[in-house]
Amino acid sequence: MTHDIEVTGTTVTKHYTSWSRDEPAREWTALSVLSRAAPGLTPTPLATSAHWLRMTRVPGHPLTAPLAPAQLAALGDALETLWSAPTEDLEPIDLTPLVERTRTGLQSLATTEGVIAEAASTWLADEPPHLTTRDPVLAHGDPNLANYLWDGVRVRIIDFEDSGQGDRTVELANLVEHLAWRNADPAPLVRRFAPDPRRFQAARRLWSGFWLTLIGPGGPSAHRNPPGTAEAQARRVLRLAAGQPPAAPRPPGCPAR
Repeated sequence: MTHDIEVTGTTVTKHYTSWSRDEPAREWTALSVLSRAAPGLTPTPLATSAHWLRMTRVPGHPLTAPLAPAQLAALGDALETLWSAPTEDLEPIDLTPLVERTRTGLQSLATTEGVIAEAASTWLADEPPHLTTRDPVLAHGDPNLANYLWDGVRVRIIDFEDSGQGDRTVELANLVEHLAWRNADPAPLVRRFAPDPRRFQAARRLWSGFWLTLIGPGGPSAHRNPPGTAEAQARRVLRLAAGQPPAAPRPPGCPAR
């Protein structure tokens, strides 16, 4: 857990438990930009310090899979608004630490056995190419379904501590490959934003490998998911490496974090 939340009436105070990447400043900057460019899409920042941030409370409940067509359409509208916001005040997101962390984690998994070791070795043997920012957007950085609040009409977005100036294709791939989306079908969003197929595939391969390091043996999220989740992720990595579409969304009821 990277933060604790304190709710008081119409305000929320976020107390950060870590700030090595300057998370409070990242979130403050993103929310400040969005409060001007897209009022109502996100909380409005009210006050901050080195380790906490106070903001308005926005209505809605976290999205859960599977998503209804109206929810997917509203989420697409929210992302389009988010990605239309100005980015010049944002700190650029450097993917190098993500790549290095993924490579190191997969090198460890490659020494294990079975499909997880095969997937790790395959990713390492054909590492995705370096992805530069070609289409700069305000990158949310954490597309967990729980960070999209649905009020029955529109979607609002919360939790911007990983935000910055990023690339739209990389952000869309981050969403598609996030483990929370395994019970949902993001295909309508992919069709809507129509990313460059090669760059999108490379970004998906990067994020799929990252997730394998999180939920594979010894990973920080291994204990949060039921048996077989890591093996399913390994098979996903292999299918993406082979240029094949991943398996269809899983039936409801299989948690993913």
